[in-house]
Parts: sequence; C-alpha cells; structure tokens
Amino acid sequence: MNLTQANPPNVTTAAASHRQSQTTSASEHELTRNEVLALRKEYVAPAVFMYYKEPINLVRGHMQYLYDETGKQYLDAIGGIVTVSVGHCHPEVIAKTKAQIDKLQHATTIYLHPAMPLLAKKLAEKMPHPDLKVSFFTNSGSETNDLAMTMARLFTGNLDILTVRNGYHGASLATMSAVGHSTWRFPIPTTGNLHHIAPGYCYRCPFNLKYPECNVQCARDAENVIRYSTSGKIAALIAEPIQGVGGTVTPPPEYYKILYDIVKKYGGLYISDEVQTGFGRTGEHYWGISNWGVTPDAITMAKGLGNGVPISAVTTRREIAEVMSRKIWFNTFGGNPVSMTQGLATLEVIDKEGTQANSQKVGNYLKEKLTGLMDKHRLIGEVRGLGLMLGVELVKDRNTKEPASTEAADVLERAKNLGLLIGKGGFFGNVLRIKPPMCINIGDADFIVDTLDKVLGEIESGKA
Repeated sequence: MNLTQANPPNVTTAAASHRQSQTTSASEHELTRNEVLALRKEYVAPAVFMYYKEPINLVRGHMQYLYDETGKQYLDAIGGIVTVSVGHCHPEVIAKTKAQIDKLQHATTIYLHPAMPLLAKKLAEKMPHPDLKVSFFTNSGSETNDLAMTMARLFTGNLDILTVRNGYHGASLATMSAVGHSTWRFPIPTTGNLHHIAPGYCYRCPFNLKYPECNVQCARDAENVIRYSTSGKIAALIAEPIQGVGGTVTPPPEYYKILYDIVKKYGGLYISDEVQTGFGRTGEHYWGISNWGVTPDAITMAKGLGNGVPISAVTTRREIAEVMSRKIWFNTFGGNPVSMTQGLATLEVIDKEGTQANSQKVGNYLKEKLTGLMDKHRLIGEVRGLGLMLGVELVKDRNTKEPASTEAADVLERAKNLGLLIGKGGFFGNVLRIKPPMCINIGDADFIVDTLDKVLGEIESGKA
C-alpha cells in the first residue's frame, strides 16, 4: 500500500471522484496556513494547544477524510476528538441543517419548536430502559455532567459523589473537580465532596494484582472509600464506560456491575458519562454502559450527538429531572433549533446507514490487526477497547511498563506526514487513541494498521 496517501485500496470510483472535487489550493482561501498560525499565536489564548510541530491547516472535510490547504488528504482516525460520528459534512445531515438555518436560526426554550422534543423523543427510544425518558439539552460535555451531578445531589439529598481515578468529565469548576487526572486540574479550590476511586485499569493495576485472581478489588475498594471518606451516604457515581482521555482504559467485565451495587447500597445514583462512548461507537451496544450489564439512572452525552455542532444532553428518569423545577433552570442555547436539527439528523443517519453495526465490524477487524502488530513491535504494551473506540499503549519495556511518551508523540508526527491523524492520551501521554468517524471501512482500517506498522518500525530502528 502507498503510505503517502490516505486512500484505502477499495475506495469506489464515485468516492474517489468526490474527494478529487473536494481538493483545494491555498489560492482559493483568503488566509494561508502561516497567516492563520500567526493570527492564532497573536490573538488566541496560549492554553489552546495544537498537535504537531508543524500544525496542519484544515479547510475541508468529507466523511472520514480531511483536507488541508494544499489539497492533501488525511484519514481522520480521531474523529475531531471523538466528535464526528457519521462523517465530516455528511450530505444528509448538512442538508437538513442548512434547511433549518434558512427557516429559523435561534429560538430559546421559552417558545415551542418541534426539533427539541423530537430529539428528546428519539433519545428516549434509544435508552436502555423505558424509565430513562426525559432530557435536558446543553452545549458541552462539561455542562451536561455538571447538571447531572447537581440533579443527583438534589434528588438524593446527599453531597458526596464518587468518580474514577484517571477519568475525565470536563473543564468547568464542578467537572474539573471530578476529573481524576492531574494533567487537567488547576491548583484552585474545588467544589468539594468528590472522591476518586480505583480505576479498572488491569494493565496498570493500582493494587498490583492479576485479573481474575484479584476478585476485581479495584471495584470493591469503592465501599471503603464511602465508609472512610464520606458521610456514609452518596449522591452518585459518575463514570465513563471506557475512559477516553485516560487512555481508552477498558475495565474488567464485572467492574461496573460491582460498582453499581455498591452505589445503590449507599443511596446514590449511577451516572454514565457517554460523551465519548455513546451512539454505537463501542459496537455491540448503543450505549457503552450496556456492555457491562448496568442500567444507569442518567446518561450524559455530547460530541457524537451533534456530529460537529455544540450540543449535549442528559437523559434521566422523570422524578430525577423534576428536582430542577424547584428553582428556575434555563439554558439559552440548550434548545437551539439548528443544533437540535443536526442532532436529530445525526441519530437518524446512524440508524439508516447501520453505523453501529459498522463500528462493530470494522472495529473488531481493526483491533485484531492492531493486536497482531504486538508480535512485531516491542513498543506496543497493550491494545484495548471496543468497537471504534480503541487504544494502543506504548511502553519502552514490556516488563517494567515504562511509558513511551516521547515515542507516542513521534508516532503522531510521522503518521500525520503519511496522511493519518490519530490522538494520544493516558496520564503519561503514551496511549495512541484511535476513534475515527464510524463510517470508516476495512480499507481505512488497513491503512491505519499499515501506517502504524511503518512508523513504529522507523522509530524502533532509530530512523530519523
């Protein structure tokens, strides 16, 4: 395979023709890459970081592909940080969004508009239990997780919330307090009453035990945290079914069921943070938590719900949602007709095009191929994940498991130069994150594997 191009070998003539029509040149754009970079450095806050030593200037996208100002094509294997679910600028989604913009761009929730209740109805139909029926809409994962924790405290009358070490839930003060990852936390006072429990991270077990002989001690220890670090009653547990930012950490199958029973024993609600795992990305199930046999009390979501527009939601039981009626609750853009329309169109495309089934088929194939690279590349310590939410943890030594953080950054650079965009995560930044739009095909999966095979080989051989 020619690794200088992102075109998989089985791309149809029609698709190839479309991509050719999408090719553009710098002369067609008002600003060049260097001009954009200069403006960003001058006027955008320095905390807004960029990947790559030489950042790319993206100007166009179509399905699983992105294009820079020179017309170079990239396979987007990180999906806009797990946000593009059905494909960049999916024609059917964009058509419905454009039609809505032409009719009405904004109306707040104090007025009626069909898009918001229709999207809420669609979400209710997708829930793992019929009692999960009513939704609040907000703008980001941070907002919706914040709201879910607020509801849990009001509903239960308890203050203490459990979160999982190495997890990520957002950047607001409340959600940053819940983050179990010092990289993303500033040295300021937190909201308090948040307690971090051990993750189901078998590769780096916090108890230095082996599964299954460990009896899933990581989950069972949550009871000790409640007994010794709280009042003895909790409001909720908020957790990702698979940790995203934390490095695609995939727990033992019993982990969350054990936690669920403990949470219920001590009076709490179970909040499943599906910002990255929702909408069929994990393959077999529409919601990530369903892989672990747990029915949560609330599901939070964002990112893939809108396929690129700012939208998020929390869906819960009516009696839980009703606690917000004790005061005035309002979100200016939470029912925006454009965002609601694009969210509804995205969910309809997932159903119509069999996106969830594709995630399972291509994801299983890709994971198997990536696992096969372990025999060839000593840097790969573990391949994990479900569906099209996969991670490859790189280590300098498989015995010591010393993180290969520098090497992971090098992989991203080299892959980008070959037309492949991936992400990285984990506490040490040594986990390759592969979470592409769920429309990718087998040819794209082969390209991902072949590209990683090539760049890992170069790094291991010391090739500059």
